[in-house]
Amino acid sequence: ALQLTESGGGSVQAGGSLTLSCTISGYTYITYSMGWFRQAPGKQREGVASIDMDGTITVADSVKGRFTVSKGNSKNTLHLQMNSLKPEDTAKYYCAADPRPMDWVPSTGRMNRILDKWGQGTLVTVSS
Repeated sequence: ALQLTESGGGSVQAGGSLTLSCTISGYTYITYSMGWFRQAPGKQREGVASIDMDGTITVADSVKGRFTVSKGNSKNTLHLQMNSLKPEDTAKYYCAADPRPMDWVPSTGRMNRILDKWGQGTLVTVSS
């Protein structure tokens, strides 16, 4: 079975930086679209940044210029470099993988469909 493992969450002060990483294990014979999504308490899960299997990068308007998404040396590893963190970035961050394009709206973070696989999430807390 496909498994996604996230790492790198933690607590930082506003203006600080964190890097999240996600690795796929299991059935890795194909290239997946991979992405980061987040969910704050009482809010819906929203898209943050993703890379589709054709290399298309999508970044949410709310984090553009502050967050950078990239693939690692392995095609099934994804990183999220988060700089200039703000208290409103506080959320649980989830890695997702899907054999199709991620299909979410960068201006709102809304997902247009249910994605195939999710990690357990890693908590990011930004204090003011």
